[in-house]
Amino acid sequence: MDPLFTIIDFVLHFDHYLPEIIATYGFWTYLILFAIIFCETGLVVLPYLPGDSLLLVAGALAGAGYLNVEVLLITLMAAAILGDTLNYWIGHTIGMKIFEKNYSLVRREHLEKTEEYFSRYGGLTIVIARFVPFIRTFAPFLAGVGKMKYRWFLTYNITGGVLWILAFTLAGFFFGGIPIVKENFGLIIYAIIGISLLAVASIILNMFRSTKGCNDTPETPGK
Repeated sequence: MDPLFTIIDFVLHFDHYLPEIIATYGFWTYLILFAIIFCETGLVVLPYLPGDSLLLVAGALAGAGYLNVEVLLITLMAAAILGDTLNYWIGHTIGMKIFEKNYSLVRREHLEKTEEYFSRYGGLTIVIARFVPFIRTFAPFLAGVGKMKYRWFLTYNITGGVLWILAFTLAGFFFGGIPIVKENFGLIIYAIIGISLLAVASIILNMFRSTKGCNDTPETPGK
C-alpha cells in the first residue's frame, strides 16, 4: 500500500485505530487526541478529521477502563476551545484570502451552509455548529472574518466546546461501561464509527442536493 495513502487513511480513520494506539502509546494517547481535535476545529482546511465518532470511541474506551475519563475530558475540552480560538484568529487575520487559492479540501458549499447558520442563529451558531460536522470547522473562521467581538466569541466558544465534549464523550463513556458492551467491544466500536460515517454522508448528500437545487432554479424570464 502507498505510504502516503496509509498515512491519510490513519489520520481520517484515527478513531478506528484508537484502541491499538492506546495499547502502544499509553498516556501519550491524550496528546494525540488533543492534536486531532485541535486540528479538526482549528484548521479550516481540515474539516474531514474525525470529530464526533472520535469522541464517542474515546469515551467508550474510557468507560471500558482504557482511559481516565477526567483527564480525557479536560484534554478534549482544552483542544476544542483552543482549536476554535486559533480558527477565529486565522479568519480575523487572513480573512477570505484562503478561499482565493481554491484548495481542494476547502469546499465553498460548506462555507455557504455555515453562512446560512449565521444568518439564522447569529452568534449562537458557534455553539450549535459544534454538533454539526464541517460546519463546526467553518463557524469560528467566519466569526473571525466577520470581526465578531472576541469576548462574545469566547463565551460561545467555551459554552459550545464544553457541551460538545461532555455530550459525546460521556455518551460513549456510559455506553462503554455496560457489561454487554465490554464483552463485544470491537463490534460496538465498528458500529459507532459506521453510524457516524452515515451521519456525515447524509449531511454531505443534503448539501449536494441543496447546491444542485440552487443551480437548477429556472431563470425568471425577462419582461
